Amino acid sequence: MTPPEIRYAWNGEISLAYQVVGDGPLDLLYLQGDISNIEVNWEHPGLARFLRELARVCRLIVSDRRGLGCSERFTPADTPPIETLMDDIVAVLDAAGSERAVLLATGNCGFVACPFAATRPDRLAGLILFNAAPSWRHSSDTPWGRTDEELERSFRWVQANLGNGSWSRRADPSLADDERELRWFARYERLAQAPGALYSEARRFAETDVRNVLPSIQIPTLVLHRVDSTEDPVGAGRYLAAHIPGARFSELPGADHFPWVGDQEPAIREVERFLTTIREEEAELDRVLATILFTDIVGSTEKAAALGDRRWRGLLARHDSTVRALVTRYRGKEINTMGDGFFATFDGPARAVRCARAIVEAVKPLGLEIRAGLHTGEITTGDGQVGGLAVHIGARVGAMAAASEVLVSHTLKDLVAGSGLAFEDRGVHRLKGVPDEWRLFAAGPTTRGG
Repeated sequence: MTPPEIRYAWNGEISLAYQVVGDGPLDLLYLQGDISNIEVNWEHPGLARFLRELARVCRLIVSDRRGLGCSERFTPADTPPIETLMDDIVAVLDAAGSERAVLLATGNCGFVACPFAATRPDRLAGLILFNAAPSWRHSSDTPWGRTDEELERSFRWVQANLGNGSWSRRADPSLADDERELRWFARYERLAQAPGALYSEARRFAETDVRNVLPSIQIPTLVLHRVDSTEDPVGAGRYLAAHIPGARFSELPGADHFPWVGDQEPAIREVERFLTTIREEEAELDRVLATILFTDIVGSTEKAAALGDRRWRGLLARHDSTVRALVTRYRGKEINTMGDGFFATFDGPARAVRCARAIVEAVKPLGLEIRAGLHTGEITTGDGQVGGLAVHIGARVGAMAAASEVLVSHTLKDLVAGSGLAFEDRGVHRLKGVPDEWRLFAAGPTTRGG
C-alpha cells in the first residue's frame, strides 16, 4: 500500500500533520501517544497493518499531536497547555472534513481526550482510551501512580535515553530481545520528538489530573488496557472505566504500551466491535463540561449611592461593554447579567481565567474593582437555560473572592497545567449549599505569554 498523502491542518500559525485512509461510515481520529510520526508509521509492517485494519471499518484520520513527528515542533519553554491540544483536535477534524468522529487515544493522549470528550461532545461520536490514566501521581485514589520523586527520575531517564531504543524496550517488553526491532524503534523515537521537549511535555502531563472530568463524559466510551502494562498499570484503566458513565472496559493480554506492538488482534477486535455498535444520537445533547465564570462589582451599592442614579447607570454601561468585549475576545458565551455582575461559560478553562484577569485590569481605570470566581464542571443546557451544580459552585467561589481577585476551584487548576498561569493556594473551604470541601486558588498573572 502506498503511504497516504500527508496534509496539514492549521491552528493559527501552527501546522498539524494528518493523513486520511479509507472511506468507512464512521470517522476515527487516532492520536498515537508518546511516540508518533505519521510518515514513518508506514515503514513498520506491524504498525502499517494495524492502521490498514482500522481503515477497513472506518474513515481513519491519523494525526501527529503538536510537538510530534511531522507536526509543528516546540521548545521546552513553549510546551502547550492541554487546552491548546484540544483546540488542535478541532483544527484537524475541520481540515479533514469530519463533523463528528470517534477519538482513539493512546497513553498520555488520554489527558487530552478526556476533557475534549466532556467539553465537545458535539464533535465526537465515541471515545476509545488505550493504556491511558486519569493521573500519574500517587494518591489514595490512584494507588498505581508514582510519587513526584519517582516521576522525576523516570522522566529524566527517558530524556537521557530517548533515541537509543531503551524506552521502547521498557514500554514494549515483547521487543526486549529483538535487536532489529529495537534499532527501528530507536530511529522512530528520534524522528518523533526531541529529548528536551519530551521531558517538558511529561512534566505538563504529570501536573494534569482529569479525574473530576470523567463523570461529565456522556458519549459512548471504550477503555482498553493491557493487563501487564509497564507504563500505566491496569488499575488506571479500571479507574477510567469505573468513573466514565456507561463505559465499557476490556482487559487485554500482554504488557506492550502501543496497541499495534505484540499481539494486536485483541485490540483490533475490540475497536471494530465498538465502532459497529455506535449510533449517532438523535436527541440534542443537553449536558456538557464547561468553565463557569461569575463576576460582580465590589461595593456597588455604596458606589451607586455616592454617584447617583444617572452617573451610576453610565458607569455600569461602560463596565458592561468592557466585560462583554473581553468575554467575546476569549471565546466565552454570556449567559446572564445580574445587575452588577456577569455569568459566562467557556469551553477552555485557561481562556476563562485569562478573561477574568483581563476584566479585573480593564475595569480599574473606570474606578471599579470586581471579584471573579471560576469552576469547571458539568452543566445542563436544555431549553436554552444553563444550570447544574457546577453553576452553583462557580457562584459560591465568586462570592468568596476578594476585591480584584480571581478565585478558582481545584478542579479547574488541575486542568490548566502548562498554561503559564500562576496560582496561590487559598486553603480548603465549605461552599454554602455545596457538598464536600473545596480547595480554592487565587489566579495571578501568567508566568509566560499565551
